[in-house]
Amino acid sequence: MSEIKKTEFKTESKKLLDMMINSIYTHKEIFLRELISNASDAIDKMYFRSLTDDQVSLNRSDFEIRIGVDKDRRQIVISDNGCGMTRDELENNLGTIAKSGSFEFKNESKENSSKPEDIDIIGQFGVGFYSAFMVSDDIQVVSRAFGDDKAYLWESTGVDGYTVTPCVKDSHGTVIMLHIKEDTEDENYSEFLEEYRIRSLVKKYSDYIRYPIRMKVTKSRRKEGTPEDKPEYESYQEDETLNSMIPIWKKAQSEVTDEEYASFYKEKYYDYEDPIKVITQRTEGMTNYDALLFIPSHAPFNYYSREFEKGLQLYSSGVMIMEKCKDLLPDYFSFVTGLVDSQDLSLNISREMLQHDRQLKRIAQAIEKKIAGELSKMLKNERDKYETFYKAFGTQLKYGVYSDYGMHKEVLQDLLMFRSSFGDSPVTLEEYTGRMKEGQEKIYFAAGDTEEQIALIPQVEAVTEKGYEVLYLTEDIDEFALQMLMRYKEHEFLNVCRDGLDLATQEEKDKLKKENEDNSEMLTFMKDSIGDSVKAVRFTNTLKDHPVAISSEGNLSVGMEKTLNRMPGAEDNKVRADLVMEINIDHPIAAKLKELFENDKDRLASYSKILNANARLISGLSLSNASEIAGLVCDLML
Repeated sequence: MSEIKKTEFKTESKKLLDMMINSIYTHKEIFLRELISNASDAIDKMYFRSLTDDQVSLNRSDFEIRIGVDKDRRQIVISDNGCGMTRDELENNLGTIAKSGSFEFKNESKENSSKPEDIDIIGQFGVGFYSAFMVSDDIQVVSRAFGDDKAYLWESTGVDGYTVTPCVKDSHGTVIMLHIKEDTEDENYSEFLEEYRIRSLVKKYSDYIRYPIRMKVTKSRRKEGTPEDKPEYESYQEDETLNSMIPIWKKAQSEVTDEEYASFYKEKYYDYEDPIKVITQRTEGMTNYDALLFIPSHAPFNYYSREFEKGLQLYSSGVMIMEKCKDLLPDYFSFVTGLVDSQDLSLNISREMLQHDRQLKRIAQAIEKKIAGELSKMLKNERDKYETFYKAFGTQLKYGVYSDYGMHKEVLQDLLMFRSSFGDSPVTLEEYTGRMKEGQEKIYFAAGDTEEQIALIPQVEAVTEKGYEVLYLTEDIDEFALQMLMRYKEHEFLNVCRDGLDLATQEEKDKLKKENEDNSEMLTFMKDSIGDSVKAVRFTNTLKDHPVAISSEGNLSVGMEKTLNRMPGAEDNKVRADLVMEINIDHPIAAKLKELFENDKDRLASYSKILNANARLISGLSLSNASEIAGLVCDLML
């Protein structure tokens, strides 16, 4: 008997195979996905042949993929009744790394008009098979091509090469037998010999393979004749179909109930509440894909933490190739979860490594547009639902406006909402501008910790007194977002606590200007008494009944100063807004200050510090000299 000759791999070296096994695939568990996908491809080819060849009498229901596990022999067996392979095909497809029979079949059948639409070859590169070497040290492939009376055994232990020998197989198809490696200190290979692990991997990666994936599973039952109060149990084996086969996103929307979508969402994405919105999308043309997206009703517990990872599940023809494809979602829509299934994505080396190609970018752009459109519809037609959504994720939309130097503000600006002085319901920018008073040019806003605090700010009371609406900004990001927007429908945003607030008539402006000029020496004295915490002291006519307030000059407001100084690491590098203490020219305190400047400058200095402390507290700013202020107040009471 002649010795069986081992053949070296035709095109690649030991180094390349080592790299594939140890580097390209980062998760060993995907070996089962790859082998199941190959089996599905083989059945697809056979099914296609049954539609075009009268000699094939198989129906779709005749096809299946089977998985067997033998713990004692440390063996996993994956078999199919697909087209099988000849000796030459075994040599070419398994003996040449990156040689793919599926890819060739796909190209050959592209111009065949009789090819049915539901034939979709998953495998495009011939390296997926070799992922099995990550978990096994010996692989045997027994295959018999349809129409051939001979079968062959391909066997390899890895980098040293392979052998192909004749063997016996009763029918067409392929059987792959993996001998699972022994456990090491770092790797538990035995986990892949557990039924529950096989079941979970099929459910995770191959649940939507269109052919049944069956396995004999161990179950238990009560032995006949044993009493119910003291039952005895026996184990038995039963065939079980592990995959659901029909993806819910492939069904017409009219065929799926809201309850079914909600159940799918809660099961797949581990939420206890129904999604607030389900978005379906089916696109055909330059890029073909199906998308099933969900907007949660609440933010995940870790949503605003570093641990949160955005992304959509990415499928290729029903086979999951990425758990989180972050490139499919912009950061400002990172709250969206769901999946995309496309047969057009180019897969590089393996299904786990996705090329950043045009198709992916087109899909991402279309999804962004779809999400924005659906949110706009929700805002217009389901206001209560949108407000619930906005409570959970409105902050993220504002971050989206601010990030990337405002590149996305056109997409997001009409989705923003703010509380305001108008009423209890949040208002959009479109609603605000739609009810602006005649002649109003600015969109007024004020920032603070709470709506109640903002409403008591002197400048806010002065603006609302004249009938203007003021947006209440209570989140740290709010003012930064509006600053990035700069304007909405040609209307600039104006912080009412900025020095640029202008509500007076020309006569009032002239009178105020004269008061500041005539009392410039006194105002300078007051500023010097207070110190560096203010840039200037001046009279104003925008405070209604309040004696004093803090405003700011320049781009950095009081609210932005507070926000930036609360950030980690800001303790040693605090920023400061250019603050101005404004005194109400129409309040009796103005006359008292003038009197003190003439008669008691020491007391005026004390008044200046107390007034500044009062203004800072109203604006929500801290005091660095609280003890001094308390002493000054006590002195004035004596």
